[in-house]
Amino acid sequence: MSDSRESDGPSDPGPRGRRRAWAELLAGRVRRQKLDPEREQKLQESALSLLRSHLNLNHLLLEVEGPPRKQLCLNQLIDGEACADLSSSFIGSALRDQASRLGVPVAVLSSQMVASSLVQICEAGAETSQGVLLDSEQRNKLSSLLEVTRYLLTHSMFSRLSFCQELWKVQDSLLLEAVWHLHTENIVSLQELLESHADVQAMVAWLSRSLQCLCEQSEQTEASGQHADTARAVLSDFVQMFVLRGFQENSGLRRNVEPERTPQIAVAVLQRMLAFALEALAAGVQEESSVHNAVKCWFSVFSGRTYRSMIPTDCPKRFVRHSLTQILTHKPVLKVSDAVQRQKEWSFARTHPLLTSLYRRLFIILSPEELVGHLQDVLETHEVNWQHVLSCVSALVTCFQEAQQLVIDWAARLLARAFESFDLDSMVTVFLVVRQAALEGPSVFLSYADWFQASFGSARGPHSCSKKSLVFFFKFLSDLVPFEAPRYLQVHILHPPLIPSKYRSLLTDYVSLARTRLADLKFPIENLGLYEDLSAAGNVTEPHSQASQDVEKAVTVFEHTGRIPVAVMEASIFRRSYYVAHFLPALLTPRVLPKHPDSRAAFIESLKRADKIPSSLYSTYRQACSMAEEKKPTNAAQGMKVDPGCAEGRLGLLTAALQELRAALTDPAQYDDVSAQVAVVSERLSSALGLSEDDSICEASKIQLSVCSPELEQREQKVVDLLLTSFCQNLMVASSFAPPDRQGSWATRFVTATCARTLLPAVLTRLCQLLRYQGPSLGAAHVLGLAALAVHLSKARPALPEVLVGPPFLAGGLSIPEFFSSLLPCGNRESLLFCLRFCTAAISYSLCKFSCQSRDAMYSCLSPCLMKKFQFVVLRLFSEARDPLSREDAASLPWRPLYLSPTDWQRAALCLWRHTTFLELSKEKEFHLTYRDWLQLELEIQPEVDSLSDTERRDFQQWAIYEHFLPEPRTTGGCDGDLGVAFTGIVDTLLDFCHSSRSYEHSENSDLVLGGCVGNRDIFSRLQEMAVDLEQGPTAPHGRPPSGGHLLFGVFCRRLQALASGWDVASRLQRQRELLTYKRILLVLPPSVLIGSPRVEQPTAPDCNEFFHLVNSELRNSCFHGGALTHDITVHFFRGLLSACSRSTDPSLAADLALSTCQTQCPLLLTSALLWWPRLEPELHCRWRSFPGPSPRGLQMLREAQQFARSFISPDVTPPAPGLAWVSAAALYFTVQRAGTESRGLEELGSLREEVLVFLFFFSLMGLVSSHLTPHAVDAPRALDLCAKVLGCLQKRTASWLQLFQLTETDAGLGCVLLRLVPDQLISLLPVAFYRLLPYFDGDALIREDAFLHVAVDLYLQLLRLFVAGDTSALSVLADRSQELQGQDDPVGLVTKARLFLLQSIPRCPRKSLSNMAELLATHGDRDPELRATLLRAAGYA
Repeated sequence: MSDSRESDGPSDPGPRGRRRAWAELLAGRVRRQKLDPEREQKLQESALSLLRSHLNLNHLLLEVEGPPRKQLCLNQLIDGEACADLSSSFIGSALRDQASRLGVPVAVLSSQMVASSLVQICEAGAETSQGVLLDSEQRNKLSSLLEVTRYLLTHSMFSRLSFCQELWKVQDSLLLEAVWHLHTENIVSLQELLESHADVQAMVAWLSRSLQCLCEQSEQTEASGQHADTARAVLSDFVQMFVLRGFQENSGLRRNVEPERTPQIAVAVLQRMLAFALEALAAGVQEESSVHNAVKCWFSVFSGRTYRSMIPTDCPKRFVRHSLTQILTHKPVLKVSDAVQRQKEWSFARTHPLLTSLYRRLFIILSPEELVGHLQDVLETHEVNWQHVLSCVSALVTCFQEAQQLVIDWAARLLARAFESFDLDSMVTVFLVVRQAALEGPSVFLSYADWFQASFGSARGPHSCSKKSLVFFFKFLSDLVPFEAPRYLQVHILHPPLIPSKYRSLLTDYVSLARTRLADLKFPIENLGLYEDLSAAGNVTEPHSQASQDVEKAVTVFEHTGRIPVAVMEASIFRRSYYVAHFLPALLTPRVLPKHPDSRAAFIESLKRADKIPSSLYSTYRQACSMAEEKKPTNAAQGMKVDPGCAEGRLGLLTAALQELRAALTDPAQYDDVSAQVAVVSERLSSALGLSEDDSICEASKIQLSVCSPELEQREQKVVDLLLTSFCQNLMVASSFAPPDRQGSWATRFVTATCARTLLPAVLTRLCQLLRYQGPSLGAAHVLGLAALAVHLSKARPALPEVLVGPPFLAGGLSIPEFFSSLLPCGNRESLLFCLRFCTAAISYSLCKFSCQSRDAMYSCLSPCLMKKFQFVVLRLFSEARDPLSREDAASLPWRPLYLSPTDWQRAALCLWRHTTFLELSKEKEFHLTYRDWLQLELEIQPEVDSLSDTERRDFQQWAIYEHFLPEPRTTGGCDGDLGVAFTGIVDTLLDFCHSSRSYEHSENSDLVLGGCVGNRDIFSRLQEMAVDLEQGPTAPHGRPPSGGHLLFGVFCRRLQALASGWDVASRLQRQRELLTYKRILLVLPPSVLIGSPRVEQPTAPDCNEFFHLVNSELRNSCFHGGALTHDITVHFFRGLLSACSRSTDPSLAADLALSTCQTQCPLLLTSALLWWPRLEPELHCRWRSFPGPSPRGLQMLREAQQFARSFISPDVTPPAPGLAWVSAAALYFTVQRAGTESRGLEELGSLREEVLVFLFFFSLMGLVSSHLTPHAVDAPRALDLCAKVLGCLQKRTASWLQLFQLTETDAGLGCVLLRLVPDQLISLLPVAFYRLLPYFDGDALIREDAFLHVAVDLYLQLLRLFVAGDTSALSVLADRSQELQGQDDPVGLVTKARLFLLQSIPRCPRKSLSNMAELLATHGDRDPELRATLLRAAGYA
């Protein structure tokens, strides 16, 4: 009680005691008296009567401690020691008695008293705070008041309506939190409070003012950490009520509570708050100001958390539509012309972050289809704020991947409507919307140039319906010209609409107007770059800047094609002003020229030869380069000085943006900010790379990357390292909150925005450095991050260029998944384990990330190469994986973003290996590891650094071949149980591996795979084992088809048929390389592979037809010894022959039959044996000694021929030539060549038989021709001298030797044998040998021969044909050595002498020798008209 009551109390302290309180006196009487119920009742009634007679209601609720202030005393009435019900009943009884005396309802009186107390509580903190929140003391007092109020409500002693009316009388003193407590404590609802207010406008103003103050105070509480939860709850509850009551459909519930006022207030408050926020943004609110904080807080109520508890789900959608409409139509003061000029400033990255955050929150509720539809409705029915509309379009296409197609379809509908009704508003809308979307870049929306060309570049466009449509269209474009950016004008000019020719004047007028406008803007169309990208979002590039990019692109094209690019040639003619004023100065920038001309220097020289560089400009360039060379030390030192300030600042901004992105991923509440932050990163990235938004980047169709020495500029490497590090860290952060399939699309957007084509070459180069050369040292976080990055890049492969990997750079490029596979070698233990880690991470991430998507979507992100490498590595490293798999299914995929130890990686790999989803995928044809795939990967293994020992490697290879792939069906990549298929599979794979681009991984030797290269000897061991198994078959060996030849030759034949045929250098080299590989494979296999086994029961010749065919058709043309195979293949054949004959009942007879067949079908083998006889004979002799019976007659014939040749050049008596004449001639020729100096035998050539001399002349002719092809292997003067001597002997005998120059396959005599002894190239060069021997001809004798003139003219025409066809290799060698070979002519001199010889000889020839010239002249006579006329005149036809 108050102090004023104390004097009325019954206690008196007396002279020696203190004054006792009223409660103590009562307690004392209770203790002294016996408890009597009747007495207690009377005592209570007396006490109540006493209190009522002295009751003051003002003092009942408030106790006055002193004159200046009042405090709530209800807490004393209901303290912990007293009974709350008793205190409340006491207050209620007092209120009832007072109302009775005053004659008012007790409910009205209690409502007035509670309202008065509430106002006093709110006013109690007015001196210390200007906000709308209570402090702690006020909350405690309010809690006690509300407890009493609940008692009054329970006993029907409280009127809500009267209470609301009393509150609104003093509404300016109310605090919003106090009103919120009334609502949450069920004293009076917010709706009742709103309905009870008479003045709607005043109510709206008070609520809006209070909410603004709450938003400002809420940010302060967030910063200080005090009462933040209360502030958020107050704001959220108010907004929820406003949304529910303001945007629900008309229903019976709403009609019962007179809904006209509440929805009106709710909608008005929400509108006023949003208008306040939009006006603040338009006014340029300062960061961290109170208004900025209030706007930020208010926009936060649009998040999904606010709508989560709303039962009517349609209310949030109606609220979002209403808010979006208000945003789009807020103060529509901008004209269309303003929008056309300024829309570039309203891109997603440039829009205020608060506004973009509002868009993203609104987009959560509506689908992209609903958003586009609503945007269309607003534009059709309202005047709009173009800045808000276009910034909303940018946010829409940035946040939703599917929005691109929706906007394109919407634009198509607008265009159709515009041309149907000639609606100018629709035209304006479609052009503004498409241009705005295109500003976000190609990763978000197609370029404006592409859209314009697709819409108007065909006859099916909406503009081509009629002349009226065309007039309307060009009138619209013309009206835009004064306001448009140069980029759009250039698009319209360079990609003009397709219109009928009769309306061409409309286009011409517009183009003229646009050109004039470009000239006024200082961007004439003539200065447009050669390779300028019109799809770039920014304005056109300055000519000098674009010219530098054009030069780089032109040099790149020239480097790949070896020709001046077409764009450069066209510019030099049709756009000469840009070509001369900008392109050539950029190209001819003075520099220190390299010692060996690079691509740029070669390009300049090509332009100079084509007269595309003025002489004066070229001379100036050369002089400037010379001066640069003289000043090289000084300039080089200066060139190294780079001001790092600007670059470091841009990198700092990029780093800050990446950190903000990581922070957004760290806080799940900021997930909505991820798309916006990625856009900011993309913009900062362009700045960090030094690319202004006006720069036009030339995107190459293919990326050329040097795997052997990948290098990056320092700035590029810093930027790429920032991006890769950020991606890895972001993945770790996101994975700590959710698995990949619930992380949203941040990774896809990050990759699309940062690894677009502009930066893709640098990213791939850095990945090459990391994965290929530093892979084993990378940590788990890096492996996981880079693997996920590879997955997303692989998913985007349709939009990315191919990668040319080298050197050497082959014509065909690699896709992005194939490129990543090429960065994961499996040659040694470290690389094999790293490949396991990377493949495990990539596949696991793919399956986790895209498991809920369609099969096609999952396939698009999985790399077949990585899937196959993973299977290969697991089978190779883990023996338990080779056992049949059980049906056990792992509980989850092994995606754990932890720092895994090697043991964890192995466990994760085996878990993935056994997972059901992976098992199903591995059975798909695209992802299944086939026998051929396994062989290709096994060939890369280097045994000396292999993780398996020699024994383990042999066991694994045998298991893989015989147990895994051999029984597997051929339809799934196996061998179907056929050992022959397994054998040919190894051969095919070996050959492909030898010729593949992977050869650079080992050395520069083209023979590396089969010439002792590491990683192949074990596979060759398996091949040799198979060859033995095939030969030892029970009856019909698998290795021999029905024809009897080995199936190896079938592989050779098939591959040779697939090669390009021709005599050009490339085709010949490719064929020679292939044949060299064949030969090496034959040499490592048992010699018996070359020879078919003869029948044991009946002596027959071994079947050598397949090998004979290979020699005659292919190996013969690869001979470099002028008529003999190499020693290795020759001795291999004879070893195989003797081995095959040893299995016959009569080895000598079998060998005789085989060598006899060889004489007629493959004589080259016999001449080869004669060439290598000194080395071959000892081995053959040793091998034959183990056989019973005499030596075969064929070998005796070779031995006798060799003895004859040795005797012929020795002083001994020369025996007659034995056996076949061509065999004796070959033995003699090779013996003379080995002798090296002239000997007595050359003086005795006349003693030889004529037929031996003819064959010897042929071999000497081949030696002469070979001396031109291989000048270092054959002594040309000695070869010419030998030919002259043999020719002299033949001329003395008047022997017929001209036939050697006209050999044919159908010739049963010489041609049948000789054409099979030498390469076709040597035969084609016989005209050179013929006319090289002109000084040694007996002219008179030759002229008298009837066949001479025909042969001489034919050979002359063939000589001309060599020059016309360009096959002048022999003549070119001769020309190069003309100074060394004294007395010999150069090619032109040789042709001239041949022609002069014929012109002088023709008149001297007998007339009958001219009778058969008609056919020859009819075919080739036009090559030399003068010779033709001379021949016709001599024959009497002229």
